[in-house]
Amino acid sequence: MSVDGTTVTLEMRDVPIIDQTRWPALDAIATPGRMTFKIVWKPTREPVRYENPSQQFRFTGHRAECQLEAQVEFPSTGYTWKSEALETSRADFAIIGEK
Repeated sequence: MSVDGTTVTLEMRDVPIIDQTRWPALDAIATPGRMTFKIVWKPTREPVRYENPSQQFRFTGHRAECQLEAQVEFPSTGYTWKSEALETSRADFAIIGEK
């Protein structure tokens, strides 16, 4: 979290993942890989509140601008993928707040 508390960043490197191209088949082979990503949330001034008393759920916060940069690698197959840069990424919908 930024010093002023207005921006939240989550960055993870070399997270173990698998690819199962035939999932949900029971004999689907799992190919190990890794994922690295960075996601940044910056709240706007627009408040949001979601509430469902029957499910005992309440979320209050603000709409947010969100950006993501990610990379996936599967060394055994040589497959790699990388998203656009964080600076050019924009989300259609994001919120940040308290539950």
